[in-house]
Amino acid sequence: MLNKFSSFTLSLLLVAGSLYAQRLPEPFGAIPNKYQLDWQDMEYYMFIHFGPNTFTDKEWGHGDEDPKVFNPKKLDARQWARTAKAAGMKAIIITAKHHDGFCLFPSKFSTHTVRESAWKDGKGDVLKELSAACKEYGLKFGVYLSPWDRNHPDYGTPKYNDIFANTLNEVHTQYGPIFEQWFDGAKGENEKKQDYDFPKFYEVVRRNNPQAVIFSDIGPDARWMGNENGVAGETNWSTLNTDGFGVGADAPPAKILNSGNKDGKYWIPAEVDVSIRPGWFYSAATDDKLKTLKQLESIYNTSVGRNSNLLLNVPVNRDGLIHPNDSTRLMELRRFLDATYKTNLAKRKKIVTFPATEAAVISNLTDGNKNTVWTIEGGVKNVDLTIDLGKPTSFNRIVLQEYLELGQRVKEFYILYWDGKKYRILGDHTTIGHKRILSFPTITSSKIKIGFPEIHGINPVLSEIGIYRAPDL
Repeated sequence: MLNKFSSFTLSLLLVAGSLYAQRLPEPFGAIPNKYQLDWQDMEYYMFIHFGPNTFTDKEWGHGDEDPKVFNPKKLDARQWARTAKAAGMKAIIITAKHHDGFCLFPSKFSTHTVRESAWKDGKGDVLKELSAACKEYGLKFGVYLSPWDRNHPDYGTPKYNDIFANTLNEVHTQYGPIFEQWFDGAKGENEKKQDYDFPKFYEVVRRNNPQAVIFSDIGPDARWMGNENGVAGETNWSTLNTDGFGVGADAPPAKILNSGNKDGKYWIPAEVDVSIRPGWFYSAATDDKLKTLKQLESIYNTSVGRNSNLLLNVPVNRDGLIHPNDSTRLMELRRFLDATYKTNLAKRKKIVTFPATEAAVISNLTDGNKNTVWTIEGGVKNVDLTIDLGKPTSFNRIVLQEYLELGQRVKEFYILYWDGKKYRILGDHTTIGHKRILSFPTITSSKIKIGFPEIHGINPVLSEIGIYRAPDL
């Protein structure tokens, strides 16, 4: 899973990034592979929970539901994709098979599928329609398949792991390319015992879609955040120690999943899964209980803004459509984020660093290009930088990004703002990672100073800094 930062890649950066003679430090600790880097750049995408539970008002079906209950007569996967695209999302992950065992595709390895449903007289295939819609709208396509199966007669026997692997193979050979494979380790209490063969399952994914990021409690490529509230740890390392742990009940404590391990052996960044509604599946009773715009913006700040990806669940209703209330709220969030991050107030402003660095290198911090970087040569303690805005300016968001190709390095940083007479403390913080969004009540200042007293490795390596003014909510 780990890769080396090649001298060829480094030489390209030295030219394309206008780094001149700046020498970058060696990679430190575990580092991401290309697919993980691409994945984290996506930041925000849609989860869709859909199946018999949509029609029975259950969160966990028992697997004994009549498949005929599944009949979304107006199903329009293009509407889902169109909504996700308009919301600024980059992909859709759907529950191709939930715990009840019902498959949203006509699997040869189950008799509890859309083939046995009333929808399209058993001729429909949700995955086929959604994967096509994602391609049409330029979105990536991902799948959730639960190993737990409360319907299949072979669940709980040695044969089941092969059956599940074959089911995975169907999905990964018929509906690709797939950007993320989502595994749930749930088993439920008082259920048949089944020891899942995850190495076998991972092999199926790797063989058919090597670019796919595999998600579970412990990865191997992306990890669960430890809660379903949309809140990653204020300290959040992309590295994790997983030796001796497993998926589900055998995972590390939620506190560890929430923050990662500073010296983690493996690069396993976090994904935050949370629903726009109180439940994961659609219920008419929750049509007026969606999270508010303020709640969603807070979740964005505590997920994307804390070195995680945000997987926001938007359940499809019984007609097979995203409800207007959900799409309206998504568009409100899109407009708010667009307005917030439209103008980087630090762009083209004077930045002074300690120790001093060339102006051409400093400009990499605000050029909008995550592939150009700023760092300090040699081992220096108490590195800092000061951004001079030129005049008193009002702002309430600061965004920092590390250059993760060389590892996650910032262990601690602080921010000061100039009140006209002296510097005042705006905040003391820990990790940055892919992106750190600091949200605070609006202040007015002409200068801010960012200091890095604690670095994991040698010196910070940053790709971007932004100062923004979000509209009032």
